[in-house]
Amino acid sequence: MNEKQRLEGQQVETNSSDRKSAKDYSKYFDQVITAPSLIEAKKRGKEEVMYHNDFSIPEEFRGMGKGRKFYIRTYGCQMNEHDTEVMAGIFLALGYVPTDSTEDAHVILLNTCAIRENAENKVFGELGHLKPLKLERPDLLIGVCGCMSQEESVVNKILKTYNQVDMIFGTHNIHRLPNILQEAYMSKEMVVEVWSKEGDVIENLPKVRRGKIKAWVNIMYGCDKFCTYCIVPFTRGKERSRRPEEIIQEVRNLAAQGYQEVTLLGQNVNAYGKDLEGVTYRLGELMDELRKIDIPRIRFTTSHPRDFDDHLIEVIAKGGNLMDHIHLPVQSGSTDVLKIMARKYTREEYLELVRKIKLAIPNVALTTDIIVGYPNETDEQFEETMSLFREVGFELAYTFIYSPREGTPAAKMEDNVPLEVKKERLQRLNALVNELSLEAMKKHEGQILDVLVEGESKKNSDVLAGYTSKSKLVNFVAPNTAIGKIVKVKITDARTWSLNGEMVEELKPVEVK
Repeated sequence: MNEKQRLEGQQVETNSSDRKSAKDYSKYFDQVITAPSLIEAKKRGKEEVMYHNDFSIPEEFRGMGKGRKFYIRTYGCQMNEHDTEVMAGIFLALGYVPTDSTEDAHVILLNTCAIRENAENKVFGELGHLKPLKLERPDLLIGVCGCMSQEESVVNKILKTYNQVDMIFGTHNIHRLPNILQEAYMSKEMVVEVWSKEGDVIENLPKVRRGKIKAWVNIMYGCDKFCTYCIVPFTRGKERSRRPEEIIQEVRNLAAQGYQEVTLLGQNVNAYGKDLEGVTYRLGELMDELRKIDIPRIRFTTSHPRDFDDHLIEVIAKGGNLMDHIHLPVQSGSTDVLKIMARKYTREEYLELVRKIKLAIPNVALTTDIIVGYPNETDEQFEETMSLFREVGFELAYTFIYSPREGTPAAKMEDNVPLEVKKERLQRLNALVNELSLEAMKKHEGQILDVLVEGESKKNSDVLAGYTSKSKLVNFVAPNTAIGKIVKVKITDARTWSLNGEMVEELKPVEVK
């Protein structure tokens, strides 16, 4: 290990003698990345996390991107979208300009997702498509970052098979992008900088947000739940909360810039504040502060039933700019399956939580995530999921067939539900999802709803599209001057996934105090 590596303490770069094969990199994996280990991960402490609010681009890297273009392709969740905004901000600060095409890009980054095998396959397919471009333009830099980079097996595969890749970095060291780029330009070998230790909380990172209407705001990172099917606690690390004052100031700045909606992000967003020492400050307290800010809409995602406390329900019930839509993943309606998943709640406890939410917020829209075909799931247990779905009355669900993720406890279980059975269950569940979604949509016919207009419809440029407080998509005819504003729309027609309507009036924008 050289002096630079010793000082950084958590990353390693390759040298020319180390690129012969993936096996040659194995000596680095204990320092850089490790195969997911439930026992080791649960030992992780909170004393290692540090807070930095002084990020800046080192002077030596300024102008690095002059005359160069960057392209980022993003896979996966809102957290990845937000990470892409940060990386785009760093690229701009370095002097790069964005491009929508890989053909004229000087740097191509694939910001990856590891939640499902299909997402990983898409990335490997894209790397294959990029190889001819690299052969044609050897100076092009190709990088793989994000959650897939935190998996040892993925890094091994890239090292062995995809020598067109110039750099690999993970989820914890995005702020190191200038250094990684510089190393990639100077080295003829692949640069690998993936930290097994969770990253610190870095404030003051530049961002390039998509549009000026809606914004993501990270309030915490990582997850400590260790559901047996999920790779996220290993790829994103332990829970680390940002400090409240930093979050509140960021939302105030967004309000001053005219943003109409903010979504608070976290892998397990309502665990926010559990790791803050010396204070009792949770998501409820944070949202109670944020509801006083003159921004029309505030949401959060994704929550975990175990951390949805009574105070949070009480705060959301105050309404105002806190939206009446809650995404509350249940994953299964069977207590026995939930136990195998290590969700740490029962069917009855979930239903009791739903009862309390509906009592406090009668018009709430509830949506969820469900996995079908989990190891050992019986027909009877699947029927429990179907009955819970009806009992709760979910208005939408993201449904998935179980697929094992290497390194998770579930991957060691026998995947003993035949694929044909999984598909049949998914089909039946989706039919129920569609039925209840249409029922929920039909209730809005004839109503006048507030709609935040995001832009033109993807299918018809003469039609505008926006979302209600309950996250219902609405299509309607209106002048483009309505884009970026909240308008009143009378709903004329309900479909399974969207509403059609007519604009009644344009609301005045919220005044910023």
